[in-house]
Amino acid sequence: MRNQLIAGLGPKARDSLLAAGEAADLALSQVLSVAGGVVRHVYFPVEGFISLVAAVKDSPGIEVGMIGTEGMLGASLALGVSTHPVRAIVQGPGTAWRIPAAAFKAELRRSAQLHRSVARYLFVLLCQQSSAAVCLRFHLIGPRLARWLLMSQDRAHADSFHVTHEFLSYMMGVRREGVTQAAGALQHRGLIAYRRGEMHILDRAGLEAAACSCYGVESAIYADVFP
Repeated sequence: MRNQLIAGLGPKARDSLLAAGEAADLALSQVLSVAGGVVRHVYFPVEGFISLVAAVKDSPGIEVGMIGTEGMLGASLALGVSTHPVRAIVQGPGTAWRIPAAAFKAELRRSAQLHRSVARYLFVLLCQQSSAAVCLRFHLIGPRLARWLLMSQDRAHADSFHVTHEFLSYMMGVRREGVTQAAGALQHRGLIAYRRGEMHILDRAGLEAAACSCYGVESAIYADVFP
Protein backbone atom coordinates (compact mmCIF):
# COMPACT_ATOMS: atom_id res chain seq x y z
CA MET A 1 0.00 0.00 0.00
CA ARG A 2 1.55 3.27 -1.15
CA ASN A 3 -0.43 5.48 1.21
CA GLN A 4 1.89 6.16 4.13
CA LEU A 5 -0.79 6.45 6.81
CA ILE A 6 -2.13 3.00 5.95
CA ALA A 7 1.33 1.50 5.41
CA GLY A 8 2.42 2.72 8.85
CA LEU A 9 -0.26 0.71 10.65
CA GLY A 10 0.33 -2.71 12.16
CA PRO A 11 -0.83 -5.71 10.06
CA LYS A 12 -4.08 -6.24 11.99
CA ALA A 13 -5.19 -2.59 11.87
CA ARG A 14 -4.07 -2.22 8.25
CA ASP A 15 -5.90 -5.33 7.02
CA SER A 16 -9.08 -4.34 8.85
CA LEU A 17 -8.99 -0.82 7.38
CA LEU A 18 -8.38 -2.08 3.85
CA ALA A 19 -11.24 -4.57 4.16
CA ALA A 20 -13.59 -1.68 4.98
CA GLY A 21 -12.95 0.17 1.71
CA GLU A 22 -12.34 -0.08 -2.00
CA ALA A 23 -10.21 1.49 -4.72
CA ALA A 24 -11.65 4.63 -6.32
CA ASP A 25 -10.47 6.73 -9.25
CA LEU A 26 -9.54 10.37 -8.71
CA ALA A 27 -10.29 12.43 -11.83
CA LEU A 28 -8.59 15.75 -12.49
CA SER A 29 -10.66 18.67 -11.07
CA GLN A 30 -13.11 16.27 -9.37
CA VAL A 31 -14.70 17.87 -6.31
CA LEU A 32 -14.54 15.44 -3.37
CA SER A 33 -15.99 17.73 -0.72
CA VAL A 34 -17.45 21.18 -0.15
CA ALA A 35 -17.01 23.34 2.94
CA GLY A 36 -19.68 22.43 5.47
CA GLY A 37 -20.64 19.29 3.58
CA VAL A 38 -21.15 15.98 5.36
CA VAL A 39 -18.23 13.55 5.29
CA ARG A 40 -19.64 10.55 3.46
CA HIS A 41 -16.35 8.88 2.55
CA VAL A 42 -12.72 9.26 3.55
CA TYR A 43 -10.01 9.07 0.92
CA PHE A 44 -6.45 7.79 1.29
CA PRO A 45 -4.60 8.76 -1.93
CA VAL A 46 -2.54 5.94 -3.41
CA GLU A 47 -1.67 7.89 -6.55
CA GLY A 48 -2.59 11.49 -7.28
CA PHE A 49 -3.19 14.35 -4.86
CA ILE A 50 -5.86 16.71 -3.60
CA SER A 51 -5.99 20.49 -3.03
CA LEU A 52 -7.78 21.93 -0.01
CA VAL A 53 -9.40 25.23 -0.91
CA ALA A 54 -10.83 27.74 1.57
CA ALA A 55 -13.88 29.65 0.37
CA VAL A 56 -13.68 33.43 0.03
CA LYS A 57 -16.81 35.47 -0.68
CA ASP A 58 -17.08 36.62 -4.32
CA SER A 59 -13.92 34.73 -5.34
CA PRO A 60 -13.07 31.13 -6.26
CA GLY A 61 -11.11 30.68 -3.01
CA ILE A 62 -7.48 29.91 -2.25
CA GLU A 63 -5.51 26.77 -1.56
CA VAL A 64 -4.66 26.21 2.12
CA GLY A 65 -3.36 22.67 1.98
CA MET A 66 -2.49 19.65 -0.12
CA ILE A 67 -3.03 15.93 0.46
CA GLY A 68 -1.07 13.17 -1.24
CA THR A 69 0.03 9.67 -0.34
CA GLU A 70 1.24 11.00 3.01
CA GLY A 71 -2.28 11.68 4.27
CA MET A 72 -6.03 11.43 3.92
CA LEU A 73 -9.19 13.44 3.32
CA GLY A 74 -11.85 13.27 6.02
CA ALA A 75 -9.56 13.18 9.05
CA SER A 76 -11.99 15.41 10.99
CA LEU A 77 -13.93 12.25 11.82
CA ALA A 78 -11.19 11.46 14.36
CA LEU A 79 -12.32 14.58 16.25
CA GLY A 80 -15.96 13.54 16.16
CA VAL A 81 -16.71 16.16 13.48
CA SER A 82 -18.64 14.85 10.48
CA THR A 83 -18.38 17.92 8.23
CA HIS A 84 -15.63 19.07 5.87
CA PRO A 85 -13.98 22.40 6.82
CA VAL A 86 -12.87 23.22 3.25
CA ARG A 87 -13.45 22.29 -0.37
CA ALA A 88 -11.35 19.42 -1.73
CA ILE A 89 -10.46 19.24 -5.44
CA VAL A 90 -8.38 16.60 -7.21
CA GLN A 91 -5.25 18.34 -8.44
CA GLY A 92 -3.38 15.26 -9.63
CA PRO A 93 -5.40 12.34 -11.05
CA GLY A 94 -4.85 8.83 -9.75
CA THR A 95 -6.48 6.46 -7.31
CA ALA A 96 -7.40 6.40 -3.63
CA TRP A 97 -8.63 3.91 -1.05
CA ARG A 98 -12.16 5.08 -0.28
CA ILE A 99 -13.94 4.07 2.93
CA PRO A 100 -17.53 4.98 3.96
CA ALA A 101 -17.58 7.37 6.90
CA ALA A 102 -19.52 4.99 9.16
CA ALA A 103 -17.08 2.16 8.49
CA PHE A 104 -14.10 4.43 9.10
CA LYS A 105 -15.52 5.61 12.43
CA ALA A 106 -15.91 1.97 13.42
CA GLU A 107 -12.24 1.39 12.54
CA LEU A 108 -11.24 4.40 14.67
CA ARG A 109 -13.09 2.89 17.64
CA ARG A 110 -11.50 -0.50 16.99
CA SER A 111 -7.89 0.64 16.57
CA ALA A 112 -6.12 3.00 18.97
CA GLN A 113 -3.15 2.98 16.60
CA LEU A 114 -5.27 4.23 13.69
CA HIS A 115 -6.84 6.93 15.86
CA ARG A 116 -3.41 8.07 17.06
CA SER A 117 -2.01 8.16 13.51
CA VAL A 118 -4.93 10.19 12.15
CA ALA A 119 -4.72 12.61 15.10
CA ARG A 120 -1.02 13.17 14.40
CA TYR A 121 -1.81 13.76 10.74
CA LEU A 122 -4.41 16.36 11.73
CA PHE A 123 -1.61 18.23 13.51
CA VAL A 124 0.44 18.16 10.29
CA LEU A 125 -2.54 19.55 8.35
CA LEU A 126 -3.05 22.29 10.92
CA CYS A 127 0.60 23.33 10.62
CA GLN A 128 0.36 23.27 6.82
CA GLN A 129 -2.70 25.51 6.82
CA SER A 130 -1.12 27.93 9.30
CA SER A 131 1.96 28.07 7.09
CA ALA A 132 -0.20 28.76 4.04
CA ALA A 133 -1.71 31.81 5.76
CA VAL A 134 1.72 33.18 6.67
CA CYS A 135 3.06 32.45 3.19
CA LEU A 136 0.20 34.28 1.51
CA ARG A 137 0.70 37.36 3.67
CA PHE A 138 4.47 37.73 3.72
CA HIS A 139 6.10 35.95 0.78
CA LEU A 140 6.47 37.01 -2.85
CA ILE A 141 4.87 35.13 -5.73
CA GLY A 142 8.13 33.61 -7.02
CA PRO A 143 9.15 31.83 -3.79
CA ARG A 144 5.52 30.83 -3.17
CA LEU A 145 5.31 29.30 -6.63
CA ALA A 146 8.55 27.37 -6.06
CA ARG A 147 7.12 26.03 -2.79
CA TRP A 148 3.89 25.00 -4.48
CA LEU A 149 5.75 23.20 -7.27
CA LEU A 150 7.87 21.29 -4.75
CA MET A 151 4.79 20.25 -2.80
CA SER A 152 3.13 19.06 -6.00
CA GLN A 153 6.21 17.15 -7.13
CA ASP A 154 6.42 15.42 -3.75
CA ARG A 155 2.85 14.21 -4.09
CA ALA A 156 2.97 13.43 -7.81
CA HIS A 157 6.06 11.25 -7.21
CA ALA A 158 7.28 12.40 -10.60
CA ASP A 159 9.31 15.19 -12.17
CA SER A 160 6.42 16.10 -14.50
CA PHE A 161 2.75 16.83 -13.88
CA HIS A 162 -0.11 18.68 -15.51
CA VAL A 163 -1.04 22.19 -14.35
CA THR A 164 -2.19 25.36 -16.09
CA HIS A 165 -1.32 28.97 -15.28
CA GLU A 166 -5.03 29.60 -14.75
CA PHE A 167 -5.21 26.82 -12.15
CA LEU A 168 -2.03 28.09 -10.47
CA SER A 169 -3.43 31.60 -10.19
CA TYR A 170 -6.61 30.16 -8.67
CA MET A 171 -4.69 28.04 -6.16
CA MET A 172 -2.31 30.84 -5.16
CA GLY A 173 -4.85 33.65 -5.09
CA VAL A 174 -2.98 35.90 -7.54
CA ARG A 175 -3.59 37.20 -11.04
CA ARG A 176 -2.64 34.93 -13.92
CA GLU A 177 -0.13 37.50 -15.19
CA GLY A 178 1.76 37.27 -11.90
CA VAL A 179 2.00 33.48 -12.13
CA THR A 180 3.15 33.69 -15.76
CA GLN A 181 5.89 36.13 -14.83
CA ALA A 182 7.06 34.08 -11.84
CA ALA A 183 7.03 30.82 -13.81
CA GLY A 184 8.93 32.53 -16.63
CA ALA A 185 11.63 33.61 -14.17
CA LEU A 186 12.01 30.04 -12.85
CA GLN A 187 12.15 28.71 -16.38
CA HIS A 188 14.77 31.31 -17.38
CA ARG A 189 16.95 30.06 -14.50
CA GLY A 190 16.67 26.51 -15.79
CA LEU A 191 14.73 25.25 -12.78
CA ILE A 192 11.57 24.26 -14.63
CA ALA A 193 10.26 23.79 -18.15
CA TYR A 194 6.64 24.52 -18.97
CA ARG A 195 4.75 23.86 -22.18
CA ARG A 196 1.03 23.52 -22.89
CA GLY A 197 0.01 22.67 -19.36
CA GLU A 198 2.87 20.25 -18.67
CA MET A 199 5.22 21.22 -15.86
CA HIS A 200 8.68 19.65 -15.73
CA ILE A 201 10.98 20.04 -12.72
CA LEU A 202 14.52 20.25 -14.07
CA ASP A 203 16.55 21.31 -11.02
CA ARG A 204 15.09 20.14 -7.71
CA ALA A 205 17.91 21.58 -5.58
CA GLY A 206 17.69 24.93 -7.35
CA LEU A 207 13.93 25.02 -6.85
CA GLU A 208 14.35 24.31 -3.14
CA ALA A 209 16.80 27.22 -2.92
CA ALA A 210 14.29 29.47 -4.72
CA ALA A 211 11.35 28.46 -2.50
CA CYS A 212 10.30 30.36 0.61
CA SER A 213 11.17 28.96 4.03
CA CYS A 214 7.67 27.52 4.45
CA TYR A 215 8.53 24.43 2.40
CA GLY A 216 11.43 23.42 4.62
CA VAL A 217 9.46 24.12 7.80
CA GLU A 218 6.53 21.97 6.66
CA SER A 219 8.80 19.12 5.60
CA ALA A 220 10.58 19.21 8.96
CA ILE A 221 7.28 19.09 10.86
CA TYR A 222 6.09 16.04 8.92
CA ALA A 223 9.44 14.28 9.46
CA ASP A 224 9.22 15.01 13.18
CA VAL A 225 5.64 13.81 13.57
CA PHE A 226 6.10 10.75 11.33
CA PRO A 227 9.80 9.88 11.72
